[in-house]
Amino acid sequence: MNAKANNTIDKARKLQRKLYLSAKTNKRRKFHALYDKVYREDILMKAWKQVKANKGIGGIDEIYIDDVVEYGESKLLKEIQQELIENHYNPKPVKRVYIPKKDGKKRPLGIPIIKDRIVQTATKIIIEPIFEADFKEYSYGFRPKRNQHQALEIIRKKCNNSGWWVLDADIKGYFDNINHDKLMILVEQRISDRRILKLIRKWLKIGVVERDRYEESEIGSPQGASISPLLSNIYLNYFDTVWDRYYRENKICEYVGR
Repeated sequence: MNAKANNTIDKARKLQRKLYLSAKTNKRRKFHALYDKVYREDILMKAWKQVKANKGIGGIDEIYIDDVVEYGESKLLKEIQQELIENHYNPKPVKRVYIPKKDGKKRPLGIPIIKDRIVQTATKIIIEPIFEADFKEYSYGFRPKRNQHQALEIIRKKCNNSGWWVLDADIKGYFDNINHDKLMILVEQRISDRRILKLIRKWLKIGVVERDRYEESEIGSPQGASISPLLSNIYLNYFDTVWDRYYRENKICEYVGR
């Protein structure tokens, strides 16, 4: 990795750290100047590297990672940056595909086009540290430097320390049933930047295409979208807050997977 790449990562990390500490210090602060950071060159480059590393299939435009590389990575990022600056960015509907589950059923995924995945990831890079400052210690799903193995280890330790019962509960179709209006109320508790809020609403309402048939999105956040795990954690954090208020003596360890 060259010096320029290292400097890009360092700048992005410093910004994330600054946002996290600011949110952690003031639990009531609302952040209003974030949109211009989403289209920063270093943030878009960091977002693209994450999207590229995750690979995945193309969206409804049938453009794949290799196509972007052939087209010109820097060229595409410049185009995205310009669209965001001029407020001309409009996402495309996601492509619905199905992947098999262990029980023989199939799970629906919504695959955004690569350009949308880049913008979603860039937005996540900026706003995730703010909400990370609010998430509970016992929440492990889709969070930086956290995973299901850590959650299982917490349960093991609790069981070895006078723990007698483990309740295994599953939220059926969690991603598919997130209420958009309630989610936005929770997002707006921390974010007041109207352009960021507009982006999130667009991604929630953009709809899906399956076998050339378009369907509107009235509810849910598509599994497969870069921003969805963060949005799902924001939504679930309300449950965690209520649990802490009324059932603090009953410890929970939470991992919500796809």
